[in-house]
Amino acid sequence: MTSNFWFWAFMIWSFPLGYYRSQFRKIVYQTEDWKINIKPVFVKEVKGLFQNLYPENDNYLKMRNFYRFYLVVYLVLFFLW
Repeated sequence: MTSNFWFWAFMIWSFPLGYYRSQFRKIVYQTEDWKINIKPVFVKEVKGLFQNLYPENDNYLKMRNFYRFYLVVYLVLFFLW
């Protein structure tokens, strides 16, 4: 019963992941092109997550901090499942 709960919690939390990742990638790569979501480029994205690429960009800082929080909760749900 509890493993079923964690499974569904994990699944529900994962639904908006694609949207948040898309928004973050568009800020990091400074593009509005939808193709950034399917390109296999990760180096700048990871640097943007753990470093401060654009310290003057408030939108980037807000999205980066939210995306970090989202991924930490995602990881916790995964381990609890």
